[in-house]
Amino acid sequence: MPAELRTIVDFIRYGASRFNAAGLSFGHSMDNALDEATQLVLHALHLPHDLPPAYGQAALTGEEKQEVMALFARRINERIPACYLTGEAWFAGLSFKSDPRALVPRSPIAELIEAGFEPWLGGREVRRALDLCTGSGCIGIAMAHYHPHWQVDAVDISDDALALAAENVERLHADNVRLLKSDLFSGLRGEVYDLIVSNPPYVTHEQTDALPPEYRHEPELGLRAGEDGLDLVLAILRDAPAHLSEHGLLVCEVGESERALAMLLPGIPFAWVEFKVGQMGVFVVERADLLAHHDRIRVLADARGR
Repeated sequence: MPAELRTIVDFIRYGASRFNAAGLSFGHSMDNALDEATQLVLHALHLPHDLPPAYGQAALTGEEKQEVMALFARRINERIPACYLTGEAWFAGLSFKSDPRALVPRSPIAELIEAGFEPWLGGREVRRALDLCTGSGCIGIAMAHYHPHWQVDAVDISDDALALAAENVERLHADNVRLLKSDLFSGLRGEVYDLIVSNPPYVTHEQTDALPPEYRHEPELGLRAGEDGLDLVLAILRDAPAHLSEHGLLVCEVGESERALAMLLPGIPFAWVEFKVGQMGVFVVERADLLAHHDRIRVLADARGR
């Protein structure tokens, strides 16, 4: 350990330098070395994530230095995402438990949740909402938190993910969330929602195989989705109308598979959301538009064997 390292800021700077030198990938909640180093240092010191800058010059004890360096070593040598090392990820302003049972929370849909899904909802009433492919539960729980009058169902096929989601429901006192096991809509017969939100697997086989080592710690079930990344998305588009109320809305993230989807279904008026940092592969579509193109969607989805 370099003798010059003394303060919180010293260790954050040192960690960021070592992460960049090691060529780490930053795609799990944090998107740069400096933020990840800050996250790990503050976790090791049992300090809040929003620590006032004045404390940056506080000196570490010898034991604290060892704990920080141990986390740095694991991040570099094992390429474990920082959120899995700390056991915590922030999403839509809320603290979620995060571990390898589900993907690290990181969807841009958080911004939509905090904005009340406006202007897309257009003031329409939402009584029931669905988070399809909930993983850690972050989207469904955040919806329930910011809209306590909504009844939210959060669905996943993975028992491990649902167990983690249950811990997050308890952690955030989300009493208006119901967790259900289902392969997409297969276990939701008769259930109807005013709003369906989904961040399903949408990474192509080629992209999944080429992902940096950090992603190997996440369940592949939450990533891989066929040659063009649309195997699950097409099934969602096919089956969503049966579970949407008359004026219901579907919000779905497809990431870099956006272009492939637009080419397959050029006639559907997908509204692509512009976020603060630009367009990020999230569309909004009305039930009526899905019904109008249902035959074409069904042919495409059925061909995928979903």
